[in-house]
Amino acid sequence: MEEGSSKPSNSLWDKIRDLKHITMEKYKRKPISHWILLALSIAAMLVAFPASSLLTRVYYSNGGASKWIISWVAVAGWPLTALILFPSYFFGDSSPTPLTFKLLLSYIVLGFLSAADNLMYAYAYAYLPASTAALLASSSLVFSALCGYFLVHNKLNASMVNAIVIITAAMAIIALDSDSDKYDYVTDHQYIMGFIWDILGSALHGLIFALSELVFIKLMGRRSFHVVLEQQVMVSFFGFVFTTIGVVLNNDFEGMASEARSFKGGRSSYILVLVWSAITFQLGVLGGTAVLYLASTVMAGVLNAIRVPITAVAAVILLHDPMSGFKILSLLITFWGFTSYIYGNSSASSEHSTS
Repeated sequence: MEEGSSKPSNSLWDKIRDLKHITMEKYKRKPISHWILLALSIAAMLVAFPASSLLTRVYYSNGGASKWIISWVAVAGWPLTALILFPSYFFGDSSPTPLTFKLLLSYIVLGFLSAADNLMYAYAYAYLPASTAALLASSSLVFSALCGYFLVHNKLNASMVNAIVIITAAMAIIALDSDSDKYDYVTDHQYIMGFIWDILGSALHGLIFALSELVFIKLMGRRSFHVVLEQQVMVSFFGFVFTTIGVVLNNDFEGMASEARSFKGGRSSYILVLVWSAITFQLGVLGGTAVLYLASTVMAGVLNAIRVPITAVAAVILLHDPMSGFKILSLLITFWGFTSYIYGNSSASSEHSTS
């Protein structure tokens, strides 16, 4: 080796050390309140989102049948987010973002897409075990990366491409093992459609994520906690409007009374399942929003990776979902794919920060 030459700094350990140094410098002066709020937000993501998924499956397994009702419940809790947002205008130094025609139109479009996305996931959970549905939904990371690359021009490196291939392989493994976890009352056609709706919902979720980022870049020009909450409130509100229209046209509000009477556990159990489904979903959304603001998208990615096995394992323990060897293999491969993506995202962030 020639004198004066230095060891390349692009090895795995060098990147991890650089990322650790950047992270420590960024957060070491944060007050204790920051860490308390971050811990609560992490807990909300890791508890509320899996709980919402399990409650959706409980609704169907105990006698519920309406896909529109479950879609409606997912956005019916939007006032909870509004209750967090509005005080920031009166007790903080933030002000509402001016509502231009383009911004309003973006909220309406995202709200419609969100309503369609929730409906697709409702069909998936109606026909699939919660553990299987959660694993398939993890493919949203693949679509988020691809949509972000084509629409927002986010970078894709080798680790991210590797993650896309790995997670796609994990989805194929679940498809090959479809006979092991199909409920007796679910037909082969319904199971296949549940599989398809879950993948389509994940693809639409990835598109929504990329479009939301595009709105921040093109129309808002800034990203703060209250701005992110504003978008979430408005998108959830319009999603609620579109879903309510669907419920009314399908006469599902009228069917709720008879559905509650035949529900296992009675009317009170029926109401509790729906109410807590709405609350847990919104708590998960609030937690995810706070993590994005308080930490980073990488941290949000880590938590999304962790909540997939949490949901799957909880479904096996609490709902007695079947867990075959193929599904365990798919779970491990999915986690590996998430890890590869997170490392790729971290490397890109490190290179950007040190450049």
